[in-house]
Amino acid sequence: MSAESVAAGPESAGGGGGGRVLVFRNVRPWGRGAAVDLVVVDGLVSDLPVPVGAEVVEGEGRMVLPALVDAHIHPDKTTWGGPWVSRAPAQGIAALAEQDAELFRAQQLPVAERAFGLMAHAVSRGTRALRAHADVAPAYGLAGVEGVAEARERLRHALDVQITAFPQHGVMRAPGTAELLARAAREGLVDQVGGIDPTGFDGSGGEQLDLLFDLAGRHGTGLDLHLHERGGVGLATLRDVVARTRALGLRGRVTVSHAFCLAGLGAAELDVVAGELSEAGIALTTVAPGDRLVLPIAALAARGVRVGLGSDGVRDSWSPFGNADMMHRTHLLGWLTDARLDAELTACYETAAHGGAAVLGLPRADLTPGSPADLVLLRGECLPQVVVDLPPRDLVVHGGRVVARDGRLV
Repeated sequence: MSAESVAAGPESAGGGGGGRVLVFRNVRPWGRGAAVDLVVVDGLVSDLPVPVGAEVVEGEGRMVLPALVDAHIHPDKTTWGGPWVSRAPAQGIAALAEQDAELFRAQQLPVAERAFGLMAHAVSRGTRALRAHADVAPAYGLAGVEGVAEARERLRHALDVQITAFPQHGVMRAPGTAELLARAAREGLVDQVGGIDPTGFDGSGGEQLDLLFDLAGRHGTGLDLHLHERGGVGLATLRDVVARTRALGLRGRVTVSHAFCLAGLGAAELDVVAGELSEAGIALTTVAPGDRLVLPIAALAARGVRVGLGSDGVRDSWSPFGNADMMHRTHLLGWLTDARLDAELTACYETAAHGGAAVLGLPRADLTPGSPADLVLLRGECLPQVVVDLPPRDLVVHGGRVVARDGRLV
């Protein structure tokens, strides 16, 4: 990519009241229409004319798309950057959680280095923000939270990161975990407290939810609950979460991850539950784990439920797969949902871009004037083709600054 000047974020002599100006010349926002000049002033997309003396990046007809949001990822667990790990058979959350602990003890690189490598890779593939779930348990203490926080600090110029204290081993079934969650929330180390299957796995039902909602209410954190429970058990837990969110005034601060109990519901029942979630302001995330477990995103969105897309685990003890590339995840979402129409493929991308931003409470990066200049430049014909073909991300921009080029962090 040629450029008259490619250093990110200089002070420009022209336009925008003396603010920092960057112009992407000859680009096609959303891949639509003729090429234009996209002006960025102080990190926001602008409708100002191109100012004299502005820094210019030549786009050469590339598409410009909004950067993506990974609404659910576990960077503390990853083996990214280390040697190959051969995984042993395991059935169920308890066995997999024990393998997590074994792998943690065997890792050659500390959490901070592995998390940084994975998160930097995510940036280079066009991710603007992510919600990182870090395991909290007696087996780790707060090492996962602290390591991810260190990686976040190193990437603060390139990536917005929220940290969730996640009790993978259970809250009540793993003595000492409740105290660690309380400490993380009390000391302001995390943005959310997490939970996991209160009935099916933790065996504590309302006791776990009592603790989590109390922590969120007292310390001003959000709450993000992993809910793998299916059928009536899962729906009962989900409705308990709705009732508590309403009663405690936590609208907009509660997320339910996975929510497998919603997959496969009949249209009428789904509509009722979706209405309850929307009224309570509860967000959902999916990682598109399979055609029978992916959330019915279109139906939920139609009722006003915020739904984000995430990577989940990346090359951890649970699975050798994963790459923290959210454009690839949109491709998987389209594949699993049998997306064929252009509108369906576009909706997959918008779930990762706008749905994830809504879940994390971030402003919508939609390329309109005043929106954050969190952008991806790439070669492609149109957005549906990009979702299918996954072209390289040539340039990634965060807050109006070039942060990655040709697949590498700047």
